[in-house]
Amino acid sequence: MRTLYKNLAWGLLAASSFGAAYAQAPATPVKGGTVTSVVAQEPTSLVSFLDTKTDNRDVSAKITEGLLRYDAKFQPQPLLATSWTVSPDGLQYRFKLRQGVKFHDGHDFSSADVRYSFLTQKKLGPRGRITLQNLERVDTPDAHTAVLVLSKPAPFLIKSLSSAELPIVPAHRYGDGDPLGSPNSNAPVGTGPFIFEQWVRGSHVILKRNPSYWRPGVPHVDRVVIRFVRDPAAISAAIETGEADVAQNLALADLGRLLQKPSLKLDASYDAFLNNASFLEFNVENPVLAKPEVRHAIAHAVDRNFIVNNVYYKQAELVNSPIPKVLGAYYDDSQFNYGFDVARANQLLDTAGYPRQANGQRFAVKLTYIPGAQFKQTAEYLRSALNRVGIKVDILDGDLPTFLKRAYTAREFDLNINGLGRLFDPSVGVQRIYWSDGIKNPLIWINASHYNNPQVDNLFRQAAVEVDEAKRAAQFREIQQIVGRELPVYPLATVPSALRVHSTRVHGLNNSIDLTAGDFSDLWLEARQ
Repeated sequence: MRTLYKNLAWGLLAASSFGAAYAQAPATPVKGGTVTSVVAQEPTSLVSFLDTKTDNRDVSAKITEGLLRYDAKFQPQPLLATSWTVSPDGLQYRFKLRQGVKFHDGHDFSSADVRYSFLTQKKLGPRGRITLQNLERVDTPDAHTAVLVLSKPAPFLIKSLSSAELPIVPAHRYGDGDPLGSPNSNAPVGTGPFIFEQWVRGSHVILKRNPSYWRPGVPHVDRVVIRFVRDPAAISAAIETGEADVAQNLALADLGRLLQKPSLKLDASYDAFLNNASFLEFNVENPVLAKPEVRHAIAHAVDRNFIVNNVYYKQAELVNSPIPKVLGAYYDDSQFNYGFDVARANQLLDTAGYPRQANGQRFAVKLTYIPGAQFKQTAEYLRSALNRVGIKVDILDGDLPTFLKRAYTAREFDLNINGLGRLFDPSVGVQRIYWSDGIKNPLIWINASHYNNPQVDNLFRQAAVEVDEAKRAAQFREIQQIVGRELPVYPLATVPSALRVHSTRVHGLNNSIDLTAGDFSDLWLEARQ
């Protein structure tokens, strides 16, 4: 089994993610049928409008569309926008919108929906304060033209307009009420290839083919059923027995056995949009963990290779910087030098003033983790690893809402294992990990550590508007050097979110860089033999 998540060149990504899938498929797609996909986590919302959690994105993008989509080289392609121009000063983005598009309830799609979607996400979206921080207004000179007017340049903006990241929702469904309480969150209306039909909580979501989709000839399948199964072993069983056509979040230990079956294939495309990784976040408001030498000691006490080899069964890689390696121009791992060294960890803890007591313990910490089998296993490993250096770890279990409350509002943790998408640009995916605005204005997925470094904040502010790529790269490298030394967050390993096993009858699984958050419009099922 090849190791996943190598630092792939974009050309290789294109071949593995998209071209190969089409090259192996029969020439003519088959119409009809139901595709059943099994995943571990149930969404909290069916539209990723104000919560871009991965599970939300994966369903949302099949129902609700963005202005653009992206090819394997991250070049923008038309979707709800048919063309666009950017002013020389980078302050105006003018989009011509696709005409004749209707929402699933029959209402016309127009520039008013673009305006509402962007301004609401700027105010309430978890990444809106960063992605859209420079958005001043949205002009709508006519129903099919939208102009984003910025107060400062945002060089990353053109890469952020996908269906999953910045979906365009129907303004009429939200009205003047609180968008967070809108029924559109649970029964969404969109413009996409599939129409929401049913959500049975704790069980499944059913989507049906949009017969009036603006793109002729698709989608091919009649229905998509997305089932929620928490037990990874049960997910493996579902794909093995043919109960499911696509399986995600399955038990990694089962991969070898499953791929011996000629009826199954592995889709291990690198998800360069999400760039998911696991991180150990330190609550720096804890007086003990406020000391950098204690954080360094904990890092030295952790064997990250054990996590890669035994938790992820070698289907992941070490992460040596918060910025993903695939963004090579910005990458700098020079200050993340915390090799596994128990003796060094003990020495640092002694020097920091926390000697072992009579019972062998130095101090105790509470460890939380985002729900998921691999995160739980990582937590159990960390408890054992830190016990070896005299740190008692109490693991706090809970569902996703409990985790989010502990990590971001109640702050009932000392150490936190989080899974975060580093995304397509550091201003969007990495800044939020360290952004001190998350202290004053708490939002989920933003700065659980409560790290506060004005120099880092300022460098992020500069990079967010810098149009000179060389200067921008230098700013990101300086940020990595600072947070590598101070270590409020310790990068652990890549999280293989795009790892899927599917039936060989399934074709067209990926048709854009979005992978699991693709729209399934080109998906089809080969007839059974």
